[in-house]
Amino acid sequence: MSLMLVAGVCFAESRIMTGAESVDEYLPMLKGKRVALLSNQTGIITPDKHVLDTLIALDVNVVSIFSPEHGFRGTADAGEIVNSSVDEKTGVPIRSLYDGKGGVSQEVIDGFDVLVFDLQDVGCRFYTYNATMARMMAVCAKNGKKMIVLDRPNPIGFYVDGPILDMKYKSGVGYLPIPVCHGMTLGELAMMINGEKWLPDGAQCDLVVIRCKNYTHQSKYVLPVKPSPNLPDMRSIYLYPSMCYFEATPVSLGRGTAWAFEMYGHPNMKGYKFSFTPKSIPGAKYPPQLNKKCYGVDLRKKPSIDQINEAGINLEYIIDAYNNLNLDDHFFRSFFELLIGRDYVRKMIKQGKSAAEIKAMWADDVAKFKTQRKPYLLYAE
Repeated sequence: MSLMLVAGVCFAESRIMTGAESVDEYLPMLKGKRVALLSNQTGIITPDKHVLDTLIALDVNVVSIFSPEHGFRGTADAGEIVNSSVDEKTGVPIRSLYDGKGGVSQEVIDGFDVLVFDLQDVGCRFYTYNATMARMMAVCAKNGKKMIVLDRPNPIGFYVDGPILDMKYKSGVGYLPIPVCHGMTLGELAMMINGEKWLPDGAQCDLVVIRCKNYTHQSKYVLPVKPSPNLPDMRSIYLYPSMCYFEATPVSLGRGTAWAFEMYGHPNMKGYKFSFTPKSIPGAKYPPQLNKKCYGVDLRKKPSIDQINEAGINLEYIIDAYNNLNLDDHFFRSFFELLIGRDYVRKMIKQGKSAAEIKAMWADDVAKFKTQRKPYLLYAE
């Protein structure tokens, strides 16, 4: 840790450094290898330098780019099929993992020796990058490939919350037996996937994690690049663990506006003055309630950031919308259980239980997981 002297006062400089910035640590493992890179727009080393450009400038033989949900440039809609292509700047082929074809061909797998993984996660089970990582760990394990995870901070790594996924609801938005908010970096989670033998047939991935520096789980890390089109700022990321369940209802959570996940509403919600109208915009071409005036709740200023994070997962928003619309079974879609991970939450909301009563149901899951994950933590809690 270096020291700065400002106006005669000495300060400890502890800027958080991502794994990608520690080039000297992973460059020796790439020399003479055919390298595949799984990354997107968040894979930056400096504000104007992507990890791909850095590797190529250092004469690393990058033979393939794998792109996750939203594509390599991070502009595609949630779940949108993204075709494979070629990176215009470098000429490296981009193999989309969201091309609708279900996986990576053996020809492509045989074409690389080492997979470098560099994605900025937001710390929620239903954010698909952890599932993408687990799937590619399985590919590497099966085919004898090394995987290097360039770790990045978890922007909500300071708490664990939500039920552990019931694996009968396993899907692309719930792939691992972890709580909704796991409080881990993807590097730590990769270590846990290996250690708990969560890969098919208990396979082990030849894994190296390049750690962040000056990071702890209490760090408030501000993302330098938005991780996906509809998480535009830190407030949306902090609200995301509480708001994403609206995706499995007819209620709009602000997709089609500049403030996705920072409001919710529906044309038939009563008693609210606040309104918004979802439009077709880049990253949300066909948002729920498109071009319809929605009435509901504005979360852009209140509660405060501290109140949002202190509450953790807050089901009051979805309970409010459920009670207001009075749609009973027509409110929830089957996707709801895939997001929340358990069947009792929908039942308790319909029974009129409070957010606090529901949250109490998963307290044991949180305590169990905190103990289970301890051996894999790379950073102080």
